[in-house]
Amino acid sequence: MAEKDNWLLAGAKQDGESITKEWKPTAPALIDGVIFQEIKPVLTAYGSLTEIFRTEWVPGAAQIGQIFASTLEPGGLSAWHAHAITTDRLFVAAGQMRVVLYDARADSPTFGMLNEFKLGTRRPGLLVVPPRVWHGVQNYCGTPAILVNAVDHAYRYDAPDHWRVPADSDTVPYRFSNDRHG
Repeated sequence: MAEKDNWLLAGAKQDGESITKEWKPTAPALIDGVIFQEIKPVLTAYGSLTEIFRTEWVPGAAQIGQIFASTLEPGGLSAWHAHAITTDRLFVAAGQMRVVLYDARADSPTFGMLNEFKLGTRRPGLLVVPPRVWHGVQNYCGTPAILVNAVDHAYRYDAPDHWRVPADSDTVPYRFSNDRHG
């Protein structure tokens, strides 16, 4: 360790770039078929307006079969689940959530890849999760958080297109933290 670096603690590592000087996030490669559209709220005379979904953001996304909202309590976790034919379009309308994706599709060019997103009122964005990509969501803030989903196929009560494994399943190489600070 050089004399000028004597303030560094053993094992300290410098952070990598997370944003450019143009304020564009430097994200890792996305899982094949995943789309992330960062959204910027518009300040208005009454507060703000935030778009949630526009068809031009998602090629071929003209169909919306159902829109629903899920509330997750602080620390609440919904993981792991996937759909055979349904595309999820996720937007965090209140609070802060961690959304993690895992590509277990053997025929995918991104097989085995993980993507992690932190979304919410501080960083709005629309996250499109294609069929057969496993995903989980966790509220990591101290208040209830609301997740809005605009799926292309409505929930079928008699035969749900919903597959699950437990959050701690060894089949997914990711563990959600209990840390509420993200």
